[in-house]
This record gives sequence, structure tokens and C-alpha cells, in this order.
Amino acid sequence: LVMVFYGSNGKSNPVSMENKVEHQAKNQITYDIHLPSDLGMLYKVRLGLQSLENSISQLSLRHFKMQNTSTLDTFSLTINKTLPLSLNGDRWIEFPVEWPLKEALSVVTYHLTVFSSNILSERNLVHMTACIYGTHGDTGDRSLLWSLENVQQGENNESFLVTVDAVELGELDKVVLLISSKTDCKVDIKKLHLKEAVKEHPIYVFEVNEAFSVNANKPEIEREIPVSFIMRGDKQKNDIDNNLHEERSQTRNLTEYTIKVYTGDQRGAGTDANVHIILFGNEDKSEVFQISQLLEHQDPFERGKVDTFKIKTKNIGSLHSIEIGHDGKGFASGWFLEKVEITDASRNSVYCFKCNRWLAEDEGDGRTVVLLYPELLDF
Repeated sequence: LVMVFYGSNGKSNPVSMENKVEHQAKNQITYDIHLPSDLGMLYKVRLGLQSLENSISQLSLRHFKMQNTSTLDTFSLTINKTLPLSLNGDRWIEFPVEWPLKEALSVVTYHLTVFSSNILSERNLVHMTACIYGTHGDTGDRSLLWSLENVQQGENNESFLVTVDAVELGELDKVVLLISSKTDCKVDIKKLHLKEAVKEHPIYVFEVNEAFSVNANKPEIEREIPVSFIMRGDKQKNDIDNNLHEERSQTRNLTEYTIKVYTGDQRGAGTDANVHIILFGNEDKSEVFQISQLLEHQDPFERGKVDTFKIKTKNIGSLHSIEIGHDGKGFASGWFLEKVEITDASRNSVYCFKCNRWLAEDEGDGRTVVLLYPELLDF
């Protein structure tokens, strides 16, 4: 059993559960694992089986529960699926992590259509996977030849449909193909079409136009294929126009916040790293603001200083927390953050987020990003 964890700042390496069993009861196993602190807020887990070449075993998954032992934040989900999903089928399932007061991503079924000239005749000789990338991460390597649907065959070309279930990827930007074989063969791929199953458009088109010759000297070939163009329907064009109109309306209804960042008065408390902040409300969250780019002076976050700036964002409701931290870049990037004060004039509210800790890889718990909760001050 292998897991991959996705956070707002990237993803973990595959975490093998082998030799990680800490507690075991009937039909229940608990693992203690350590994830990199710089993953940020977890939003997705991919769970699957390693190679099944020497085994026909199946794993029935009923329930999944995950708890951060530091913060005690807990996520649980009923799965009720068996891996692989069918004989020789997809060995991976994905699910979004839904934290309280945060909007989770949804699971989407993608349709990937492969256009070729000979892959159907070679399908028993070759193994082919695709990893789909978007703004919300990737699907990992998914097998393409285990379940072919809607097969179309012509004189010089053919196509087939593959179904991939994954947590929504956002805007798609590339596909990585991996083709391997234990015998000599040649696979001619023309192009790929990729879209959400429930939507006619957009269709992402990936032009390949390559014959992959696999042999003993080259048993595996990998190709990264960027999106060539996107086919959009008339309805989507209208939706884009409507979204632009809605965005213009929203800019007239932005909420302004005045933010004061207090750097501590300890030795080495200042930082030259790039600092960011995200505001979380009871209705929504703000975008990521790079604070250094919002300040007029060139040397922010110095020891014992207060940096003040303003931001405008959509209505997110009453503030309940903020994420603040830095990217660790630059010499002596460690930062001692005393507190953050945020004024919401529209609600006559001032919030104080006390921190009083180092945000540094070489201090304390090594975290450079923290989630802070407020005290409400008099306006």
C-alpha cells in the first residue's frame, strides 16, 4: 500500500506503508508517518497498490482516517472500494481532504481519448501509462490499456477511450506518457483528447505524432507532451464572458483590510525571505498575497519593526484564521514573528493574531508557515 499526499506547496514522495505498522487490530491498521513540513495545507491523498505482477491479491478499503498529531486536526472518509478497481485495473484512488470551514475539491471523471494507428494490435505487448498535470497537481501514472471503451477502428487510424477518476486538476497543461515493453514493438500515437466526462467542452488537445520503438536497448520511453490547443464550445465562450462580467462586478464589492506585521526584537529576528499571507473567513478565503511586493520600502521585516500595508479581496466573511509564512530563500531567512494585527473597517473589527515564535527551518519545529487564530480587539 502506497500513499501520496498533496499540499498547497507541493506533494510528498510516495509513502510506502511497508514496515510502518505501529498498531494493528481486527480489520484496522494504524500507521505513524512523517510528512515534510513544507507541504502546506493538505488537500488531496492518492492511495494505491504497488506492482501486482507476482500477485493477484486485492485490498478492500472501508474507511480512512487521518489526524495531525500536533494540531489534532482530523479528517475521515468512508471509501468502500477494492483495489485494483477491476482485474488488472487501475491501482489508484484519489480523494480530496476536506477540513472544517474549507471548501474541498471534488472528484472528477476524465475521458482520455487516444488516437493511434496500431496500438490495438500491440496492446498485449506493451504497457502504457499517462500522468495528467493541471494547476491542482497530477494524477500519478495511470494505466491506459486495462479498460478500453468506445473503440473506433478505421483503415489507417483508430481510437479508444480511457476513463480516469481523479480529484479535479483545474486547468490542464501537460500529459507525460510512459511506454514500455518486454519485447520489440512499435506504437504509433497521433494525439490525445482530454476532457471532463460530464462536459462537452473544453477539450484539451495534445498533439503527439510519434512512433515509439521499444526494444531490448530501449525498453522504456517517456515523453512530456504540453497541451497544443483547447477546443471550447459556444456555451463556454458565453460562460467566459459572463465570468468576466461577474469579476468586474466583484471588483466593485471588494473588502479592504489594513494589516500590521510585527517582527520580534530578538537577535536575527528579521528576514529577507519572501513572505506571504492568506486570510480565511467563515464564508471564503482570500487569494495568496505576497507581502513583500505590497510594501513601498525595500527592506521589510527588520528586527523590532512594524510593516503596514493594505489589501483588497472578495468578501470572505468574518476572519477566523490566517496563514502566514515565508519561502526560506535568502541568507539567514529565519524570522521571529511576534504578531499580526488586521483591521476590517467594513465590520468595525480589529483582529490580533499572536505568534511569538520562530518561522525557521533551523529553529523549533522547523516550520516556516503557520496557521494563526485571532483575538478580537476593540475597534
